[in-house]
Amino acid sequence: MCGIVGVLGKHEVAPLILEALKRLEYRGYDSAGIATVQDGTLDRRRAVGKLINLSDLLVHDPLAGKAGIGHTRWATHGAPSVVNAHPHRAGGVAVVHNGIIENFKALRAEIEAAGLTPESQTDTETVALLTRLHLDQGMSPVEAAAATLKKLEGAFALAFLFSGEDDLMIGARKGSPLAVGHGDDEMFLGSDAIALAPMTDRITYLEEGDWVVLTRKGAEIFDAEGRRANRPVSRIVMDQTRVDKAGHRHFMSKEIVEQPTIIEAALARHTTARGDALDFPAPVDFTECDRVILVACGTGFYAAQVAKYWFERFAGIPTDIDIASEFRYREPVLSNRAVAIFVSQSGETADTLAALRHVVDTVARTIGVVNVETSSIARECDVALPIMAGPEIAVASTKAFTAQLMVLALLALKAGIDRGKLSAEDAAEQLAILRTAPGMLRQALDREGEIERIAGRLAQSRDVLFLGRGTMYPLALEAALKLKEISYIHAEGYASGELKHGPIALIDEHMPVVVLAPRDGLFEKTVSNMQEVMARQGRVLLISDQAGLDEAGKVWAQIVMPTVPELLTPFVYAVPAQLLAYHTALARGTDVDQPRNLAKSVTVE
Repeated sequence: MCGIVGVLGKHEVAPLILEALKRLEYRGYDSAGIATVQDGTLDRRRAVGKLINLSDLLVHDPLAGKAGIGHTRWATHGAPSVVNAHPHRAGGVAVVHNGIIENFKALRAEIEAAGLTPESQTDTETVALLTRLHLDQGMSPVEAAAATLKKLEGAFALAFLFSGEDDLMIGARKGSPLAVGHGDDEMFLGSDAIALAPMTDRITYLEEGDWVVLTRKGAEIFDAEGRRANRPVSRIVMDQTRVDKAGHRHFMSKEIVEQPTIIEAALARHTTARGDALDFPAPVDFTECDRVILVACGTGFYAAQVAKYWFERFAGIPTDIDIASEFRYREPVLSNRAVAIFVSQSGETADTLAALRHVVDTVARTIGVVNVETSSIARECDVALPIMAGPEIAVASTKAFTAQLMVLALLALKAGIDRGKLSAEDAAEQLAILRTAPGMLRQALDREGEIERIAGRLAQSRDVLFLGRGTMYPLALEAALKLKEISYIHAEGYASGELKHGPIALIDEHMPVVVLAPRDGLFEKTVSNMQEVMARQGRVLLISDQAGLDEAGKVWAQIVMPTVPELLTPFVYAVPAQLLAYHTALARGTDVDQPRNLAKSVTVE
């Protein structure tokens, strides 16, 4: 969510900041703004809606200055409006913020008692007002920012800009990511490296509690206790920050099509050169493990739910799975022999990061299954396993899901080997199956034409149910999530056997029911549930292989998938789930890549 960009540059920064903010659009936002300092004078422009609105405003009302900060806001406190948009300004300070200031009401009362009145409904304006109060008390900008930071509770990434200071910017992070970019007599701030990539490939990632004083000559970093801190400078690989659509209409379409290549890369990263044995980039050991704990949010949670089947099947190990936002609050019983696995595409998901910190020093080992190798979760886990998906720009996750599945499948095989439940020969056989996954996904992608035609019919619906058994149950949940995320059709996923325990009451001639059912050992039971739907005039869309479709008989609509081993069904059946959502959204005319109200990286709890 919210994107932050700051530039102390050699040239006019408003166009640079605007371009950088465009690279952060994938995070989700509902308003945007820029503030600059020109000859000591602080000024700003803000607009509601897409960045094109801010761009138009800057054409008619330009903003000069070679020092500036910019922001794309995803509303928390206060509805989307110009007055609530960032940057917030109070006297001689402007502030942009990602996160939530939890004690802002108490701080606002303090500020109002001092005679300052907020203009907005946001928690962020409190930061600007409090800093102004400190400036009015005679503090320098650095002293005022430091004093403000000491009073803030909650999660934040912040950037401060000051009147009269053309060569000063202050940044800070606690719970939300922030990176420093190094240039030649230029310095930058950004929510992630993608925003800064066109300007620099030298990045310093601030650690938890850090704050930084930037001038064009460099960065002075302080830790949470105010001590000077040395943080390494990393060079980012520019190819990993490319965000072009490569000829596709949408990023989501591109990312769906990329999946065979992505899972191939994930498999190669974690196996030997021949692909016939596991070879993780860091030690992974389940030998003494008595329990696996899987923690994630959203799509990552459904990938973890599939992995629960695999860990119990291949390793015979009890496996718990938790939604990250609930994990800490149910007071989980933890074991010093447990391995906790945290799944997050961004590696910055606030709830997942908090869950990781909750178990540190309590469990035997923590593993992060992440896409961003420099993220907070990657840095704070004992072992970080990259999924190799590259930048995922569409808000609705696709390639990250199947890449997460690949890494989790490999971990489950490693657990089986370590615990003696899976022989070397059996493990090699399963790896051989996984090596066929890219080809099978390509076959599934070949069905896009028929999926598009069916989506045109599905787009007329108000509600859709998805059913599945075994690993198809998490796929039903993921398929429903995808449809509701981008088409705004109400959709729910259920275990097929749960249909008659409530949801069957919803079935009538207007209700499409999508059944994910490869011809496997659970197929006959799933078909029985499907018949219950058809007996009540429900419209069944059956997604199965040819043998399953032949056995099931006539249905409202069908999508044929390649016949694959059981291990591969979650990978292959993810494709029609994604394409069905994508083409349904196209038929309904919604914003596929940036659906309303959603953020790509949820960095607040």
